[in-house]
Amino acid sequence: MERVVKVRALPGFRLEVEFSDGVHGVLDYSQRLRGPVFEPLRDPRRFSEVTIDEDGVVCWPDGPDLAPDAMYERLKASGSAAR
Repeated sequence: MERVVKVRALPGFRLEVEFSDGVHGVLDYSQRLRGPVFEPLRDPRRFSEVTIDEDGVVCWPDGPDLAPDAMYERLKASGSAAR
């Protein structure tokens, strides 16, 4: 499994990510931030607090996180992944 090595919040609830193998691109989460765990991230200030934990997982303070393998597959499937 590839690890996320860089992440940056962009306007419109998008994330610019780079993986350990060099694959990188932008993922749109504007329609995916649903449910009680992700609802606080609908605030652009909270969304911008994104970071990476020691295992290469994209996360935010107080718990929400995104599985890197799902992010990687989504990026590759979108055709927007670059190396």
